[in-house]
Amino acid sequence: MQTVYAIGHAVLSPLGSDTMGNVKEALAQHTAIQHYQDAAVQDEPFAAARLSPAQLQMIAARYPHKGLSPFEQMCLYVAGEALTPTGINAQDKDCILILSTTKGNIEWLGQQSDDRISLHRSASLIAETLQLAHKPLVISNACISGSVALIAAKRMLETGRYKHALVIGCDRFSGFVFKGFQSFHALAPGPCRPFDKDRAGINLGEAAAAMVLSVDPALAGTAPLAVLAGGGISNDANHLSGPSRTGEELAAAITAALGEAGITPQAVGAISAHGTATLYNDEMEAKALHHAGVAHAAVHSLKSYIGHTLGAAGIIESVVACVAMQQGIQLASLGYASNGVSQALQVNTQTRAADYSVLLKTASGFGGCNAALVWRRAG
Repeated sequence: MQTVYAIGHAVLSPLGSDTMGNVKEALAQHTAIQHYQDAAVQDEPFAAARLSPAQLQMIAARYPHKGLSPFEQMCLYVAGEALTPTGINAQDKDCILILSTTKGNIEWLGQQSDDRISLHRSASLIAETLQLAHKPLVISNACISGSVALIAAKRMLETGRYKHALVIGCDRFSGFVFKGFQSFHALAPGPCRPFDKDRAGINLGEAAAAMVLSVDPALAGTAPLAVLAGGGISNDANHLSGPSRTGEELAAAITAALGEAGITPQAVGAISAHGTATLYNDEMEAKALHHAGVAHAAVHSLKSYIGHTLGAAGIIESVVACVAMQQGIQLASLGYASNGVSQALQVNTQTRAADYSVLLKTASGFGGCNAALVWRRAG
């Protein structure tokens, strides 16, 4: 079986416009979540994490192609940033593009045709701009989309069908999505507090991230970021929007990912949790981590820094956590003061040095879907 390496990466979020800028802010425990006043969303102020006008202008200037949406421009930006250091030619027949998103151009609903705002149309425009040799693959599976996209890429590379995969995750902040989560009473009035007893819901974010996976580690330029050693997917079929009450199904995905990686639960040194800060998700996730035997590991949620980035979450959270592992650091989880779940976790509240070689990334989403990734330090 081929080993799959992460050899390129890029992150665009309200914390910064490149990977290391995001990591620097995370290590300093700076959050991008703030209050906004935007009558197009609602009359009252709301807490979220949005790209700055300067960031959006910079991206638009780089990709001024007529007809491209801000969503597509964000995708192309991180694609270019991730590919450049690797030297991989995106037009190579051995390279596949996988796009992860939950809503794509939903902000254009009612303004453009259904075909123009469709996910496959965005993927095609991105592929055409990059002059890819193959049709792109779109994965839209609620909030596990990014993690599933990485697992799909891993499996394609392991079969020998392709040698390289460009995996892009992106979602923009929109009133449509905001109102949807608001209807579930799932939005926090201030910065979210994953796993804390006073948690009150999520903050929405917007971001784009990309990872280049390859079976050739030499293309990394310096050293590969990490090895994607295992992946697992499950579904609890509990409720359209509510997660399992037992956590057994997410635990099954974690166990499957560890099994594929050939790694014991005891070897996990850090967990990048889904950690939405909703009442039910955090409770379910805490139970799952105990069921899977990994509750000893330090836990953080990047959503306390950049909000919930939906289709980008699994990718951006993997990139930042893998860089931290590579640097021998365990990230802090912001907003945590006291335990708010029935089975306590080792929630890390301060950035700290730590030597570990295995990282677990978890994800859950509407429809009862769950996913887990096991990343191993390269070398």
